[in-house]
Order: sequence, then C-alpha cells, then structure tokens
Amino acid sequence: MTDLLPTARTGGPAVLTKGAAPPAGPPREPGPTVARGTRRRLGPGRSLPFGRLIGPVLLVALWWAASASGYLDPRILSGPGSVISTATDLVATGRLQDNVLISLQRAGLGLFFGVTSGVLLAVAAGLSRSGEYLLDGPLQIKRAIPSLAMLPLLILWLGIGEEMKVTVIALGVAVSMYINTFASLTSIDSRYVELAEGLDLSRAQFVRKVVVPGSLPGFFVGLRLGVTSSWLGLIVVEQINATSGIGYMMFQAQLYAQSDVIIVGLVAYGIFGFASDAGVRAIERRVLSWRRTLAG
Repeated sequence: MTDLLPTARTGGPAVLTKGAAPPAGPPREPGPTVARGTRRRLGPGRSLPFGRLIGPVLLVALWWAASASGYLDPRILSGPGSVISTATDLVATGRLQDNVLISLQRAGLGLFFGVTSGVLLAVAAGLSRSGEYLLDGPLQIKRAIPSLAMLPLLILWLGIGEEMKVTVIALGVAVSMYINTFASLTSIDSRYVELAEGLDLSRAQFVRKVVVPGSLPGFFVGLRLGVTSSWLGLIVVEQINATSGIGYMMFQAQLYAQSDVIIVGLVAYGIFGFASDAGVRAIERRVLSWRRTLAG
C-alpha cells in the first residue's frame, strides 16, 4: 500500500512505501555545540574576598623592588624601609597621631555638612519644579567653578581658621552629592509615578516607597565621590596657612627636604581614602542588596 507525496521538482505525486521514512529535507549547516551542563559566562567573573588589595600590594612590591635594586634614588623618593622607620618615629613622638586626628576631624565635619546640604538641595530641586528652577542653575555654575578658585574669597570672608577649611571641604562634597542625587531623582521611571498615582499613594508614601529606593544608587555614587572630594579638599586647605594636620606636616617636611615624611603623609591620605571608599561600598552592597548587577 502506498501514499502519495508531492515531489519537490515537479509538484507531482511521489510514491512512498508504507512504513518508510519521508524524504529528508535540504541539509543543514551544523551549529556550535555546547556541552551539556555548561553555560557561557559573560560577566566580569567571580569576586575575591580581598581582591581590591591586589593592586596596592603590587604597587608597594614594585616600589620595594626598585628601591632595593638601586634603581630608585633615595634623594628623590625614599624606600619603603625608610618610610616605615620614619612612621615609627613619628608615632613614638605622638606627632603623627595628633596631626591625623586633626585631619580626620576636618574631613569628617566637611563631609557631614556637605552630604547633608547636598542631599537637601537635591531633594528640593528634584521633587519640585520651582525648586529646580531656583537651585539647579546656581549649583551648576558652582560645579563649573573649582573650590580652589573660591579660596581667596573664603579667606576674605572667614579668615584662615577652621571655618574656612571645613567650608572648602563641604562645598566640594555638596556639589558631588547634589549632582548625582538630583540626576537619580529625575531619572526615576515615570511608570512608577503613574503606578503610585493609580494606587492613590499619599505624598509621604510616594517619597518613601518610590523616590527613596529609586534615588539610592545615585546617592551612593555621590557619596563615594564626596568622600574623595573631602580628602582632596583637605590636602589643599591643610597646606594654606595651617598649623596642624597631615598637610601641614608634609609642608614642613618639604622645607627640609624630608621626602620620607612626605611619603608618610601621602600613605596616610591614601589609606584613609581607600578605607573610606571601601566602607561606603560595603554599606552600598548591604543597602542595595535587592539589585542584581555585574558588581554584585
């Protein structure tokens, strides 16, 4: 018994014996084979517990090797052994601790006032059109003016005391916080706003359930930049008519060509900057644990 199938060339019937397989179609090109149970990973890879310390450790190792091999002139840059010995002497005399505490106090106050004012300005401008019209323009102008350019005016207004130093640090931090928090607030998806309106949420509920979670990523980006800005501002103000602090210690060492003391100050700045940034990142990962990102 036979069945009739149309042929590919003539369209006429072709005889197919019962139980036989139908004619095969045109041959297909073989595709890439993937082993069963394996999956191609496109992300940056797994993270190491202390992976961010690899770069600084390699940098110190390179510095140590260059100093030990004689390629590094100690008159230009002291070796790690000399720097460690100088740091030990400074700790023994109490000079390093006193200057570090004063620097931390200045940076902490500037960071606090800068973060607070920057967030408040961003909220006022991001949640109100009138606030945006009043505040965004002047703050964008301040963003284009470096804090160093305002030093003469701030010295004229506030003198050379602690108020001027803290103000310079706070200005740099506030601009970073405002720019990133404001950008995060204004980039919230309008569908969430429509959903909140559809659910008839109050203003307070809208801010708590939509605005705050949506602006947190930008807030933490601004906070990281603000922490860096606080240390940069601290370095500047502590070398202008200062009588204490790490920058003052480094400026005094420059007068006597003590490169080892200068390196101790730079290492202190670097450690504080790295540790504060790592702390902010740890808080960010915990607070934003609900997000699935490449960094996570």
